[in-house]
Amino acid sequence: MNKKLLAVLLGVGLMLGACGGGNNNAKPANTTENNGTTETATVDPEKIVNAKCTSCHGGNLQGQGNFPALNNVGSRLSKDEILNVIENGRGAMPGGLITGEDADAVAAWLAEKK
Repeated sequence: MNKKLLAVLLGVGLMLGACGGGNNNAKPANTTENNGTTETATVDPEKIVNAKCTSCHGGNLQGQGNFPALNNVGSRLSKDEILNVIENGRGAMPGGLITGEDADAVAAWLAEKK
């Protein structure tokens, strides 16, 4: 019985040792280093719009079919109204296609489209 217990404890010790400790010097995944300084990557709203919105709203955001133009959406809706549509959807558009910081950045970017 003691040999089994010793074997289990040794196995657990090896597993925990293999997991390693935390690396306090690790960089967050969204950072880059330039000339010794660290910069946090920012959200690229245009890239998100191209990936998530152009298939329905058109490559130039000119609108197509039942999907309205977004190339001048800022003249019709405020940033908060655009964010509400992104988060909750409207008409044929489902909510939640873009979330969090990305949704806020896209709403601000689209609000500038007059």
